[in-house]
Amino acid sequence: MNLKLSLRKPLFYLLLPVLLVLCFVGFPPPFAPPLRTRPAQEQVEPIEQDGQAPG
Repeated sequence: MNLKLSLRKPLFYLLLPVLLVLCFVGFPPPFAPPLRTRPAQEQVEPIEQDGQAPG
């Protein structure tokens, strides 16, 4: 069984839409920036006292 497999035509037709999109849109495609995440709440450390009362 002789099978002459040519990958040029199928590869060309698979990549042609990708190349056309890149021609009109540019590279890299202009995706929206990721959404900004909310900053984590700051952790407050208790104030260490030396055993002295203020004042």
